[in-house]
Order: sequence, then structure tokens, then C-alpha cells
Amino acid sequence: MQRATSIVRKPAVKADKVIDTVVLAHEDRMRRRAVLKTLQGSEILLDLDKAGVLSEGDALKMDDGGLVLVKAAAQDLIEVRAENPLRLMRVAWHIGNRHTPAEITADALYIEDDHVLAEMIRGQGCSTTKVSRPFKPERGAYDHAGHDHGHAHDHHHDHEHGHHHDHHAKAHVNPPHGQPGHVHGPDCNHDHSHDHTHDVLQVGSHDHKHDHDHKHHHGHDHGHAPRAKHDH
Repeated sequence: MQRATSIVRKPAVKADKVIDTVVLAHEDRMRRRAVLKTLQGSEILLDLDKAGVLSEGDALKMDDGGLVLVKAAAQDLIEVRAENPLRLMRVAWHIGNRHTPAEITADALYIEDDHVLAEMIRGQGCSTTKVSRPFKPERGAYDHAGHDHGHAHDHHHDHEHGHHHDHHAKAHVNPPHGQPGHVHGPDCNHDHSHDHTHDVLQVGSHDHKHDHDHKHHHGHDHGHAPRAKHDH
């Protein structure tokens, strides 16, 4: 039995690599591991590292490099319509409040066949019709599929920027020993040539020694007990 170990999203699927097709209902397009039967009668083992949502037009990549195309199966659904967009919007809110998967189109909503929900929808003044069609509900707002393109850049920027300001915030927003606070600027007249030797891995740590070669002089005795000597 061949294994499908990764998902190829629709824009990257090459037709000449497609060797077979699987037709899956909505629930079956959300699995991590399962045995699937193809249209040609073969069985393949879906064996992903983590569960992923398959959409129509995506493909499963096999061990040998071949692709198995994914199609959405027709399902028993309820089509919801209203006489005006406001009423349809309101019923969509009620459906979402019940955490029910829903497919949203320009003039109708589609949900899985559920007589309790159908009664609620009719009570909101909307019509319900039973239909059979592929079900393609909305994905969650925080679904990261296809969202990796900007993550690395944002993470790098936040880390560098955050470390820089965190270090100076500790040094100047809360000045030691009652000294007045300091604000960096073109007219601050402050010599910034400290010979800091902090290890970047020690962000937020106070274990390093106070061996900075300060060019400015604090001008007063810290008065620490012998255990807290500073070599300023």
C-alpha cells in the first residue's frame, strides 16, 4: 500500500504528476491518518505529520512522487436563503454561535443536514431546502494553512527590535540608585560608548558582572555593603 505523506496545495499541483483521484466528504478531508480508496480502486495510506484541511483541487503526494487529486464529495446539506441580506447575515450569526461549519456564498448559506438547526433557521424567517452538493465550509480565521510566507520575517524583526528596546528600557526607564531617568536623543549629551559584553542569549538576565567601562562618571558613592560591590 502506497503512503501519502504530504499535501500539495491547488496552485502547486501539476497535472502531469496526477496519477489518481480520491473523493472525500468534509469530515474525511480533515484527517491525519486514514486508509483512502481512490477512483481507480487502489487503497492508499494517508500518513501526515499533523492533521491538515484538504480542499478540492489539492493533492496528496505519494512516496514515489506521484500526486492523488482531492475532490469534494456530494453531501446532504441544507441550503439557507433569505429575502434580504440583513436577515441572512443575522441567521449566519446564529449558526456561527452554535459553532456549526457553514459554507457562505453570495446569496445563500449551506450547512450539514440538521433538523434542529433547520427549525431555528426557519424561526428566523429564512427558508431551508435540502440539497446534495460538495460541502466547502469556511476555514477558521486562525487557520495557518498557506500563511507561512511572512512568519520568518516577522519573527526575526520582533526579536531584534524587542531585544534592543528591552535592554535600554531596563537601563534608563528604571535608573539605578535613584538617578534621574535618561532619554536618548540628538541633544542628550550622553556618551553612548559603553563597552557592553552581554551575551545575546542572556536577554533579561542579571547574572552578568557589572564590568562596563562607563565613560561617564556617576559622581557618588553607591554605599553598598561588601557583598554588593560595584567596580565602577
